[in-house]
Amino acid sequence: MSKIITIGREFGSGGREFGKRLAELLGFPYYDREIIAEIAKRTSLSEKYIQNIAEHKPVIPFPIHTGRTFWAVVPDFGQSVQSEQHSIIREVASKSDCVIVGRGADYILRESKPFRIFVYSDIESKLRRCRENQSNDYEHADEALTDKELAKRIEQINKGRADYYEFYTGQKWGDKANYDLCINTSSIEPGKIAEAVKILI
Repeated sequence: MSKIITIGREFGSGGREFGKRLAELLGFPYYDREIIAEIAKRTSLSEKYIQNIAEHKPVIPFPIHTGRTFWAVVPDFGQSVQSEQHSIIREVASKSDCVIVGRGADYILRESKPFRIFVYSDIESKLRRCRENQSNDYEHADEALTDKELAKRIEQINKGRADYYEFYTGQKWGDKANYDLCINTSSIEPGKIAEAVKILI
C-alpha cells in the first residue's frame, strides 16, 4: 500500500514549504497547485477561478421571487470542481507514495489511512513569511498592504479554508483530534522541521 502524507496548513505558516521539503527528503511526488492545474485541464476553467472556489464553502442556491417562486438555473461549477478534485486526489494517491497539501485530502483519503499533518504558526511569523513569499501566492500578490491589512487578509483566507473543510468533512479544521501530527512553525523554519519529521515517517 502507498504511503500517503496529507498536510493541512494555515495560510502563512510555511506549510507549502514544509510539504515540498518533506517530499524531496522522502523522494515522494508532491501535489498542491498541480491539482489545480489538472482540474483546469479537465474543466476548461481558469486556474485562478478554480483556486478561488476550491477552498471556500459553496454558496447555497436560493429562490428568486418575481411574482412566482422559481429556482435560478446556473452552472454548478463549484460542485464540478469539487468532484474533479476528489477524483484527482484519489488517482494520485493510488499510483504511488505521495505528499498532498490541502484540498481536504486527509478526509477524502481517510479509508487509506494517510499520515495527517497540520501546520500552524503565530501571526508574526505568518506576516514575515507572507512578505518574503508574496510574489508566489495566487491572491493579491501585487498589493502593498500594511501589517494590519495583511493580518486581516490572512484571517480571511484561513476562515475560508476552515469553512470549506468543515462544510465538506463535518470536522473542525485544525483540530488536533483530526491529525496525527500538529507542527508549530513559529520559531523553526519549515525545511528544518521536515528533516525531523522524515525520521518519524
